[in-house]
Amino acid sequence: MTIQHTTDSTFQSDLQSEGFTIVNFWAPWCGPCRMFAPILEAFDQEGRAKIVKVNVDENAETAARFGVMSIPATILFKNGKAIDKEIGYLPVEGLRQFVARNL
Repeated sequence: MTIQHTTDSTFQSDLQSEGFTIVNFWAPWCGPCRMFAPILEAFDQEGRAKIVKVNVDENAETAARFGVMSIPATILFKNGKAIDKEIGYLPVEGLRQFVARNL
């Protein structure tokens, strides 16, 4: 799979898929976000979920809609609906557990 970058105008259509979608809210100046990027890339290779990234500086409307106040923020969607949220950096095993607890 490929990590997809989305915008306020394309978020809804980018989110439309069956199964799990991980949406990562981030910013280029955020150190923990930069540390989390390779974790998302490694997880993406496992093919367990679609991964979408939202730059909060460029897409404040989407971040506000989901109450993102701290980054990195990761929201798990199932069939297009938000079902869980984590704030902060997660190791790859933490990301796996985040998805697994919502199966």
